[in-house]
Amino acid sequence: MEPVMMFVVVLLPVFAGVLVFLLPFRKRVHRLVFLEGMVTLTSVLAIWLLLDHPGDKLAIVKFTGDLTLSFRIDGMSMVFGGMAAVLWPLATLYAFEYMEHEQREKSFFLFYTLTYGVTLGIAFAEDMMTMYFFYELLTLVTVPLVMHTLSREAILASRKYLYYSLGGAAFGFLGLIFIIVYGSPDFVMGGSLNLAKIGGRTNLLLLIYVLAFLGFGVKAAVCPFNSWLPAAGVAPTPVTALLHAVAVVKAGAFAIIRLTYYCFGVEFLRGTWAQGVVMSVALVTILYGSGRAVKETHLKRRLAYSTISNLSYILFGVTIMTPLGLAGALTHMLCHAVMKICSFFCAGAVICKTGRTFIYELDGIGRKMPVVMGIFTVASLALMGTPGLCGFVSKWHLAQAAVDSADPLAFAGVGVLLVSALLTAVYMLTVAVRAWFPPAGFCDKSLAGITDPGICMLLPVCLFVGAMVLLGVYSMPLTDFLQRVSQGIY
Repeated sequence: MEPVMMFVVVLLPVFAGVLVFLLPFRKRVHRLVFLEGMVTLTSVLAIWLLLDHPGDKLAIVKFTGDLTLSFRIDGMSMVFGGMAAVLWPLATLYAFEYMEHEQREKSFFLFYTLTYGVTLGIAFAEDMMTMYFFYELLTLVTVPLVMHTLSREAILASRKYLYYSLGGAAFGFLGLIFIIVYGSPDFVMGGSLNLAKIGGRTNLLLLIYVLAFLGFGVKAAVCPFNSWLPAAGVAPTPVTALLHAVAVVKAGAFAIIRLTYYCFGVEFLRGTWAQGVVMSVALVTILYGSGRAVKETHLKRRLAYSTISNLSYILFGVTIMTPLGLAGALTHMLCHAVMKICSFFCAGAVICKTGRTFIYELDGIGRKMPVVMGIFTVASLALMGTPGLCGFVSKWHLAQAAVDSADPLAFAGVGVLLVSALLTAVYMLTVAVRAWFPPAGFCDKSLAGITDPGICMLLPVCLFVGAMVLLGVYSMPLTDFLQRVSQGIY
């Protein structure tokens, strides 16, 4: 029964989204209660499955030979699926208040909930074929969310997102083909390539790995394929928060982890020119994202460039290609999810209550929205890597992994992390300083009537800031678990 539950958990939010769109709820509150109930039920069942950790494989569709659509839960499934299961109900609750005055709310929640099911499909995928199938579905169900407002800017942004994603998927598909030909599509910790088949084609396989890394890296917003992410900021904030914290960009990082550790294998890749190329891409992206964030004056786009930088923190840990590097990458994946969804939700609350989207418009806003801006300030400190908050924990583990690897390029990566931390302090604290300490002569009459949002928006961000502090002061259980996952124990 437990293997079948994996399929049920993936389908449940799909049916919920369709029913929310089709059923004639008499009142809006009835639709929202139904939706929150179904999303929460999905999360409860998903967490139960992840904790129970059934090791059996569930084949959904068999194509030919070893090619199937199938589910199985392993350690990586527990990390990515658990992250989605915890954050999605809170993100849905936040969306209720944010979308109250938006148009086409039913279609928004249709695709918003479908995305949850598809994300769980990626998490539960037993092999590369299944993950690739749901990875492509993720693009299709999130394009309508990016273009939700149907403004010219939103339509152009959705086209860019679609074109970039399809182009990246083509390179990912190339990797899938070579994995099938020279090994097995099944996820196996240590890699599934059959080295006896490779013969003298080592450099060809390394080239395919780099191309597949860049292909899946499109969703992870690596240079030079990241301009779609700031453009996608035109979507409603509940969408951009999940794009940046959970669903899309983290799916790209998750796919690269599967590609590196479960398909090609680090024993095949470590020490090769391919490792140097992909690590260099990650380090360049860290600096590029941080530098562009400093220059950006639009609040959501600044956070988008921050995401570009922080996603490559994860990829830097991946490309170290050691268990300690993978553990650091997974730690930052989870910590960044909490920090970034919190900061985006704070920004969305400001935009929702004030209509102001540029940083220079936020002078003195902390006086009127003290809870939101107080939490935003804590999230800013966490993103900087301040001790006592979760960002410090993840960056510490990444630096430790880099030093332990004895790789000169990884040593250089430690310097890149320090420079990025300094730039993060600049682009995040300038927002907080403006909000709390407006310039001399500032008149707050322009802020009349502005207050903190209601409980639907405040409850999630309060829980997120609590998680940032808790993970900062008591991270040992989480990091111990992630180290076991990186060693293939789960």
